[in-house]
Amino acid sequence: MQINLDKIDKKILLLLEQDASISNLELSKAVGLSPSACLARTKNLIEKGVIRRFTTLLDEKKLGFEITAFITINLAPYNQKNIEIFISRVKELPYILECYTLMGSKDYLLKAVAPNIEVYKKNVIDALVSIPGISSMETSIVVSTEKRELMIPIYNT
Repeated sequence: MQINLDKIDKKILLLLEQDASISNLELSKAVGLSPSACLARTKNLIEKGVIRRFTTLLDEKKLGFEITAFITINLAPYNQKNIEIFISRVKELPYILECYTLMGSKDYLLKAVAPNIEVYKKNVIDALVSIPGISSMETSIVVSTEKRELMIPIYNT
């Protein structure tokens, strides 16, 4: 369900996306509200689920994670049992950061990171091939990242 946002809510979200560590006082000044009114709006956005959590964007390369990979998966048969097993196992794998259910020729798209190819093989590939129901798997290793943006373009809607 889409939530209707006014200009102030959108500005609060934009500023929090740019820097989640901004203080409520700074945020309130930037959007032209009192600190208590700004905090009430932010809490309302949290309660409505618009803000899921506050987080920090880390640089994986500086932390030693040299491998980023995207993996497409197909299940066979594509049934409820295999879906539940696959999703529960993927959620247990710490090197897999994201999992998307797709519509089209592939069933799932995963994003994984690892410090090197050996760790990737052991902790991602070997872990995935042990999941029953996977009929095909294709990996693409990222050579370079040209754009990585987490900000939702709410001002364009």
